[in-house]
Amino acid sequence: MFDYTVESSNSFQETVEQLQKALMEEKFGVLYEFDLQAKLNEKGLQYNESYTVFEVCNSIEVKRMLEINKLSGYFLPCKITVYRDGDRIKVGMPKPSVLLRSLKNEELNAVSDEIESRLMSAIQKSI
Repeated sequence: MFDYTVESSNSFQETVEQLQKALMEEKFGVLYEFDLQAKLNEKGLQYNESYTVFEVCNSIEVKRMLEINKLSGYFLPCKITVYRDGDRIKVGMPKPSVLLRSLKNEELNAVSDEIESRLMSAIQKSI
């Protein structure tokens, strides 16, 4: 599957806060937190469900990836979303392993598997 998506038993805000904390524990910084609902509403497009996109990064891992293959930068930073889907809160991301496998490099695959595992761990801690 292209994505890793799970349901949270927490509120939207609790899930966001727990995700931020878990990302720090996994040594990922949040480069950008994008409130998609607010941005769409600001543009006059009514959207009524909470949807936040996080762009996250670990500088050490980015350096490793770029040293292996500069094209890996096309897939950076990693994205994680928290969103309301009806009465459910979901957290998900495109899997780094799936994206980076297209570069056909075993060393890069190993790095992306490690990153994916750490991001999945952070997501699990948030729900």
